[in-house]
Amino acid sequence: MIGVIDYGAGNIGNVMRALAALKMPAEILRKPKDEKEPLSLLILPGVGAFPTAYRHLKEAGWTDFLKEYRDGGGAILGICLGMQMLCEGSYEEGYTPGLGFIPGEVVRLEAKPWPHIGWNELRWRKDMAAEFDAMPFEGADVYFVHGYCLLESQACIATTEVGERSFVSAVKRGSIMGFQFHPERSGKPGLALFKSAILSLTGGKGE
Repeated sequence: MIGVIDYGAGNIGNVMRALAALKMPAEILRKPKDEKEPLSLLILPGVGAFPTAYRHLKEAGWTDFLKEYRDGGGAILGICLGMQMLCEGSYEEGYTPGLGFIPGEVVRLEAKPWPHIGWNELRWRKDMAAEFDAMPFEGADVYFVHGYCLLESQACIATTEVGERSFVSAVKRGSIMGFQFHPERSGKPGLALFKSAILSLTGGKGE
């Protein structure tokens, strides 16, 4: 069973519809320890501004729960703002510490047009192939909606370019993974990538 965290700042509907299309059992978690059966994966979605979303996450008790879940070897997949909150912190509207699961800090994407909205290409790092087999998705176009990003991270497994600026579009460190884009809004390639990531994180037990 996959748990999708609802903390008031995530695009839950699209994520749940994508998981249903992939025939992957999932439930919405509205409070920590709300799961009805053992979870194979937690999905942390997110839209909006980092400071507000992280405050909601913390006030609802999710930050402590996520840290305990991670420390126990649990797998987590962050999407868009959810990926950013997995990082060390963000400089959006000042500085806000993050969960610290992924090395790197989120900054404004200094590129035009801004914010970065629409379809763009993924460039997978070949030296990180052991972390995630992304070869079937080389050059795939996926859907982005963001104005802030990671510019670099030791956990980077894919990058994307806007004009002359390159930013981190996917990260993975152990059982923690994140996408800056929205796989659930990226058509058939996005769904295939979503499924591959889930199976990679869960050892093939996502179905």
